[in-house]
Amino acid sequence: MTITQCEQAILRVKAASAYSKLDEHLERRIKTEVVATVQAVLEESLKAEVSAYLANVVTERPRRSGCYKRSLNTQYGHIPALAVPKLRFANSKREWQVLTRYKRSLTGLLDYAGYLYVMGLSLRDLQEALYLLMGKVLSRSAINQVTLRVEERMLTHRQTPIAKTPFILIVDGVWVDIQYTLDRFKIDQAGHQRQCRQAEERVILVAMAVWPDGSHQILHFKVSEQEDGAAWTAFFREMIARQLDPQAVQLVVSDGSKGLLEAMAQCLPQATQQRCITHKVRGMEPQLTYEQLPDTAEDGQTLSKAEAKEQRRFQIEQDAYAIYDAPSRAEALGRLQAFSEKWEPVEPKAIHTFKWGINRTLEFYRFEPALYPLIRTTNLLERFFREFRNKADEIGAFPNESSCLTLFFLVMLREHAKHDRLPVANNS
Repeated sequence: MTITQCEQAILRVKAASAYSKLDEHLERRIKTEVVATVQAVLEESLKAEVSAYLANVVTERPRRSGCYKRSLNTQYGHIPALAVPKLRFANSKREWQVLTRYKRSLTGLLDYAGYLYVMGLSLRDLQEALYLLMGKVLSRSAINQVTLRVEERMLTHRQTPIAKTPFILIVDGVWVDIQYTLDRFKIDQAGHQRQCRQAEERVILVAMAVWPDGSHQILHFKVSEQEDGAAWTAFFREMIARQLDPQAVQLVVSDGSKGLLEAMAQCLPQATQQRCITHKVRGMEPQLTYEQLPDTAEDGQTLSKAEAKEQRRFQIEQDAYAIYDAPSRAEALGRLQAFSEKWEPVEPKAIHTFKWGINRTLEFYRFEPALYPLIRTTNLLERFFREFRNKADEIGAFPNESSCLTLFFLVMLREHAKHDRLPVANNS
């Protein structure tokens, strides 16, 4: 879509909205007056600045040489011809402090655009939103500058040293589609030769820190081809390169990721694994055989076969979760014994699956009770992944890894701010 087509579409949307109720003549007059005022203020400030500059030059005073025109986008609208004073000599050697300060103030608008982007607006939507503020359609490449600014912050963040190592990490991965270039070419409809691109599945590996007071923040993230032992080893080594203390990590909360234990043994030798209890409990469902189903519910109501199955699944899950509600590990083991005696006769396969490696789901009892709800599952990360997927699904396949990580970073900043977590730049 060209700039002209984009502006026409925006104007159609605007005409169909509440803006159409405002007298257009009045609207244009207000906007013209505001932009003219901004232009006047800027031009007078530039004149004052050059006068102060000339007054401080002792020898070989440069003299005024009229002015040149330049266009400028402001928060209030587009100024097509801003008069910038020009000097006869040394004009190119000086910087305009007024315009520099203005550019800094404009970062507020770019931050606003970045906020709209992470809230779900596409680049096309951002063109419309900024048009209403500036009265001018910005090109897609100009809009892309917003994400490029955030990309710089993201790269800096991923290289910033980790100031303090948490003793608990929650790790998991979220899968995305990213486009990669291939070693073959095609001819497009215009007859041009284009390099072929193909979307491939990748996983973003993520580590979230949990601090003693219960606060939590994402500490590191990385795109990887697989979620296996080699990938997790490389992931932990990147964190160690950022000055994570491998001896200080005591617990790693995760699902059943293959190869994670091997990676922990190599990189985090003092840490034990806490298997997510939600994954553990839900892992029984595929193994349920639904033998000896009851005909009636506890209230005496007759049950259909489907209702009886649902009741069985629900009761087993509730009883399993009750194990982890025990105030101590010893009591949890007692509840596990009672759970086995109740359900093993009718669902032996599911109970065997549940009990296999059960001790790894009880590691959270080594820490303070206030932390139990936070560190016995990967739910903290799963909730964040849902927020990220909401935006990622709208995009589909990311054009490259940098754009994928940039969006991830934007969502992370917003989530940290929403929950008043520790600042990204300060892990202390």
